[in-house]
Amino acid sequence: MNNPDPTLLLDNQICFSIYACSREITKLYRPLLQELGLTYTQYVTMLALWEKDEVMVNELGARLYLDSGTLTPLLKKLEAAGFVSRTRDKKDERSVRIALTDEGRALREKALPIPEALMCMLDATPEESAELLRQMQALMNRMQARSMNSDE
Repeated sequence: MNNPDPTLLLDNQICFSIYACSREITKLYRPLLQELGLTYTQYVTMLALWEKDEVMVNELGARLYLDSGTLTPLLKKLEAAGFVSRTRDKKDERSVRIALTDEGRALREKALPIPEALMCMLDATPEESAELLRQMQALMNRMQARSMNSDE
């Protein structure tokens, strides 16, 4: 069926462009992260922990936009690799605290070149990268505000 109306053309959908771009960026990360023994989701989890260590699983999940069903197996793998420890909270046994191990903290140094390597792969200038990041963060902020307003 040939549709002259551009409204429903796949290439005109913002959601598809973001989705496809996200998948392609994740592919670019793969060889960089392989050297660290991390998947992309494990990498962003480690980024969050390098930023703020010793957090509760629910706080980490909120920061990463991941539910516990996705986060728990990921954290178990990071623990098995020796990068994090998981301990039950003494005040609330239902809560689990995640902390970096010495090996997890040391991994940060090995990860330092990754952002620049990715920018080189994207052939993006620092200005282009900063502008794209600003636009994506603004979009995310608008979506979060909308979500909070609809929850009320």
